[in-house]
Parts: sequence; structure tokens; C-alpha cells
Amino acid sequence: MTNRVYNFNPGPAILPEPVLKEVQENLLALPGVGMSILEISHRSSTFENILNETINNLKKLANIPENYKILFLGGGASLQFSMVPLNLMPPKNKADYIVTGSWSKKAVKEAKRVGAVNIAASTEDENFKRIPRQDELKLDPDAAYVHYTSNNTIYGTEWNYIPEVGNVPLVCDMSSDIFSYPFDVSKFGLIYAGVQKNLGPAGVTLVIIREDLLERSQDTLHTMLNYKIHAENNSLYNTPPVFAIYIVGLVAKWLLNLGGLEAIAKLNDEKAKLIYDAIDNSNGFYKGHAEKDSRSKMNITFRLPSEELEKKFVKEATEQGLVGLKGHRSVGGLRASVYNAFPIEGAKALVEFMKDFQNKNS
Repeated sequence: MTNRVYNFNPGPAILPEPVLKEVQENLLALPGVGMSILEISHRSSTFENILNETINNLKKLANIPENYKILFLGGGASLQFSMVPLNLMPPKNKADYIVTGSWSKKAVKEAKRVGAVNIAASTEDENFKRIPRQDELKLDPDAAYVHYTSNNTIYGTEWNYIPEVGNVPLVCDMSSDIFSYPFDVSKFGLIYAGVQKNLGPAGVTLVIIREDLLERSQDTLHTMLNYKIHAENNSLYNTPPVFAIYIVGLVAKWLLNLGGLEAIAKLNDEKAKLIYDAIDNSNGFYKGHAEKDSRSKMNITFRLPSEELEKKFVKEATEQGLVGLKGHRSVGGLRASVYNAFPIEGAKALVEFMKDFQNKNS
């Protein structure tokens, strides 16, 4: 199969074609190195240069202040559900969590193993169809930190504001919308994200942490769970996911060449608007799960009049090269994931299919 389909999968997700082509071209041997990126030592100057260039380009993209460290860790964002409380919760041993979906619920589960968790807000009783308002947040001013998930892949909701939490460090799981729009890093104490949706392949987790918070990492922690150890060793305490970091570096360059986060945000807005307009203008044939002011630009969730039609939609869309549109079992229906690298032509193709499908099945 030589033609690429339109990949709507929620993750691992689509990568930019120029990045894939560069990887393909240089996979056998990196220019001037004589061996593959899959073979080089993580202690080599070649990889250290790749690592440091990637860090510098990420800093440039997001205007990350000098008092923040960038770490590349294993274990996925799911390991961060444990690392965050283990490193940041003591000695207070209490934290605030805002629950807006399945991933934040999993984060709460792990945090409770370390200390007390205050649920500052939750929209679970509404099947997570919206993001809480600022005035709904019941925050503890003495909490060790406040944790939230910026985008919810399963339910198709996204925060359109950064919550105000006073002097308490703000921690955010940005796994599914990181670097998809400009944001003020200085408002956060720690940001973490699995990169496999907007920044690279599965296998590496990005952590951006304010340096003063590294002092909370206690020496009694297991070494591989200690942020301070990883920061002191520039993510090279153990063998890091070399290949995944290499691709993150290529994606960072691609974003910079595109015009940075402002440019990609404009494209993401345009893609999402095309699909949401198709939903809103369908006279109720398509119905979005998320409330309009909480809609995600990354994961667009919607239902059809019946489950039979939904199955038919997925089958026929797949046959036309529109792949990965089945919704998560928690919500059902359809889900179109349109991350950074997803082309606008794919969004247009989906909209045309939606209109044609409605005409044939209304």
C-alpha cells in the first residue's frame, strides 16, 4: 500500500510527512555518522547534540523561561500520575485535583496512594461534557499543587483558559494538546505530556518543570522516580528513548519552519471549525458530545441518530481512507482526532463524507 490514509486515530497519531521522509532517508545512516539513529550511543556527542538542540528548539517554540528544565522520561504520561505526587506532594501530603475525564481520574487514583486528594471540581455527573468554570473550583490554598488535564481525548473537551490557583504550583497533563497553541509556561509549576499525539512517536514523555520544584524531590525516592536526578543528568541517567527524542527534535524543527505555535494554532482552529460547522449545520443528524464552550480542537466527538448508523459510518469512512473514527467506548459514537500534523485536506475530506453520508441516510 503506497497511498497514505487520513489517520484520525487518537494516539499514537499522525506525524508530519516531511519528518517521516527525513527519517526514512537517514534511517540507515545519519549524515556524517555512518550508523543509524537506532544504533548510536546515548553517550555519543552526536546524540547529545540532538538532545540539546531538541531542548533548545522546544524552549524557542514555547518561550520557556530559563528557570525551567526540560526532561525526557519513559513510562508514558501514566507514570507521571505517580511521579508528580511522589516528588511534589511531600511534606504537606495533600493536593487538589480537577477531574474532567478518565485520565484525570487515573491521576487521582495514583495520587491517593501518596497523600490526601481534594477534588476541587468534577463534571463526571454530566458525563464529562464540559470543563468547570473558574468559580466552580474549590481550591485549598495550602495544597502542595493543583493538577488538571488540559484536553480530554475520550470526551472531546478542552480547557479554554488556564485556571487561577493563587500561589499554589499548577501541574498540567497536556498529553493531547501540548504545543498545539501558544501558552504561558510561567503560569505552571510542572507540565507533562506523552508526545505521541502532537510531538512525536510513542515511547517518550516530555516534562517541563520549574527549577525550584526540583528541591521537593527527596533523596529517599527511588532514583528513576526522582525528577531532580533526571534534571541533574540532562535526562541521561539511564539510556533514554533515543529514537523517539530524535523524532521530537525533527517535529520541533517542522513546527518552527511552519511559523511556530501561532501558525499551528491557526491551522488547528481552521481544521476544527470545518468539522464542528458540519456537525452544527446537520439539523441534528450529527450531535456533538461536548458543550460548545468546552469543545476540543484536537478530539472532536459526536453521535449519529443510532448505533447502527454509527457502525455504518465507521465502516464506509474506513473504506474511503478515513481511518480511526470510532469513538471511545465510554462515549460511543465517533471521534475525529486532528492533531498538529493532521492535514486540512483530511478535515475537508471528512466533512464531504459526512455530508454525503447524511444525504444517503437521513
